[in-house]
Amino acid sequence: MSTDKIDGVAVTTKANVYFDGKCVSHGITFPDGTKKSVGVILPATLTFNTGAPEIMECVAGACEYKLAGSDAWVQSAAGEKFSVPGNAAFEIRVAQGYEAYHYICHFG
Repeated sequence: MSTDKIDGVAVTTKANVYFDGKCVSHGITFPDGTKKSVGVILPATLTFNTGAPEIMECVAGACEYKLAGSDAWVQSAAGEKFSVPGNAAFEIRVAQGYEAYHYICHFG
């Protein structure tokens, strides 16, 4: 089941806009200092680089992702998660004509 709502957090009101607006996210901070981001990726194929490990949780739509060192694209749909190691790159794509990929990025 996907996360529909997050209570009790502080939200950074200025958006992080990447790839000419194809990815837009907002940072959230929990009372214990844990940070995550929530955002959306529009139809595109994008390459991201991580600092810390990340878990990408799909809350609506779907994407395909390919981790560094892999040739396989793997689908992730609402209610599913995938992990990305720290200091790595990964590709993510949302097909034209499909709903945007809505996500929560959990930083490890």
